[in-house]
Amino acid sequence: MEKSSIERVCMLAGKIMLVSGAETYRVEDTMGRIAAAYGATNAQAYATPTAINFSINMESETKFLRITKRSTADLHKIAAVNSVSRQVTAGELNLENAYAQLKEVENEILYSSWLQIIAASFVSGCFAIMFGGTWEDFLPALVAGGLGFAAMIGLERFLDIRFLAEFFGAFATGITSFLLLSNGIGASLDKIIIGGVMPLVPGLLITNAVRDLMSGHLIAGLSKGVEALLTAFAIGAGIAVIYAFM
Repeated sequence: MEKSSIERVCMLAGKIMLVSGAETYRVEDTMGRIAAAYGATNAQAYATPTAINFSINMESETKFLRITKRSTADLHKIAAVNSVSRQVTAGELNLENAYAQLKEVENEILYSSWLQIIAASFVSGCFAIMFGGTWEDFLPALVAGGLGFAAMIGLERFLDIRFLAEFFGAFATGITSFLLLSNGIGASLDKIIIGGVMPLVPGLLITNAVRDLMSGHLIAGLSKGVEALLTAFAIGAGIAVIYAFM
C-alpha cells in the first residue's frame, strides 16, 4: 500500500508539471526527489512531452501515464508542485497530505479563459508599440490579438489538432487587423499583426526545447523543438493566407 501511495503521489506531481509546460528533466527530478523522501531511493522516472513512466525500483512494475493535452504555460502550478516537493523532502508532509495538496493544485483554475484573453489583448497592444508602432496601432493590435487568442482557445475545445487552432487564431488576428486598418483604425498593418500574433508565439516551447537538449534529454528536446516549429508554421500560414487574398 505504501508503494502504491508513493507511485500515486509521484505520478500526480509529474502529470501536473508536464501538463503545465515544465521541462521534462524538471519533472523527472521532482518525481525522484519525492520518491527518495519517502524511502524509495532507487526510483526510476522517465518523462517525455506525451507520457510519464515511473517505477519504485528495478524489480517493481512500471506505471505509465499518457499525457494528451498540455497548456502553453502555467508557471503558478509548476511553482505550487515545487513547493509541495520541498515540503515533502523536508519531512513536513505525509503521503496522504501530499496527495491532497497536489489534487488541489491540479483542480485549481487560477486564470480563466476570459482573463487570458484580456491579458493577451493588452500584451498584443504593448508589443505593437515595442516593435516600432505608434499609439494609433495600440487599439487595433489589442482588438486583433484578443480576438485571435479567443479564436484559438475556442477552437482548441472542439479540435484535437492544435495546429489548426493556432492557424485559425493567426488567421483571425490577420483578418481583424486588415479590416480595422481598412476602416481607418491604425497606421501600420505589419506592426498591428506582429503585436497581435505575439501571444501565440511558442516562446516557452523553444526555451524548454533548448534546456532539455542541454540537459541531455534529446527525445524531449527534439519533439518540443518540432512542436515549436509547427506552431510557428501555423502562425505564418494563417497570416500568409490573409496577404494572399487581401
